[in-house]
Amino acid sequence: MIKEICVENFTLVPRAIQNGADRIELCDNLSVGGTTVSYGVAAKTISFCRNTNTKVMAIVRPRGGNFIYTEDEVDIMCQDIHLFKQLGVNGVVIGCLNKGQWIDEEAMERCLTAATGLEVTFHMAFDHIAPELKNQAIDWLISHRVNRILTHGGPLSTKIEDNIPTLKSYIEYAAGKIIILPGGGITSANLPVLSVQLEMKEVHGSKIFGA
Repeated sequence: MIKEICVENFTLVPRAIQNGADRIELCDNLSVGGTTVSYGVAAKTISFCRNTNTKVMAIVRPRGGNFIYTEDEVDIMCQDIHLFKQLGVNGVVIGCLNKGQWIDEEAMERCLTAATGLEVTFHMAFDHIAPELKNQAIDWLISHRVNRILTHGGPLSTKIEDNIPTLKSYIEYAAGKIIILPGGGITSANLPVLSVQLEMKEVHGSKIFGA
């Protein structure tokens, strides 16, 4: 199982790798679900991780709040993606929605073009897509060569253990064509049960090593 550790500053990176992190998701402001980190944090983290053969996924999100972005905000996201690419990041974590609880296809396509050559994770904006459109969203992301979907399987106010049936349905529907990456509330305590129930290939969290 690939263990992706979510960290919001460089000082946590060496410890995460020592604890067994296979991949770092780099973000700022975890209290609002994560936003884009500064150039300096990204540069230091990517350089450090390159020397330890640890992949880095950088979240690209210009602010907290909803996932409905203006044209200016999408421009900012594309510029940040280009910058991270120049620094040598392995991938980016993005997600754009419209007011209809569906993927903002134009914004996503612009970001995906900027991210050509990088791994891409669609983040927990997925959990804000209308329930009846979830399978269609999975299909869209597969067709646009997105690598994985980070999802809690429901609102973050719910326990992830209560969302196992929903997460299972995503995994079954994805049928190995895209990775379903469970996250949000996964700890070293509940990880063993979740890994058995979901047969996870990858897991995401900030406390999966008991930190």
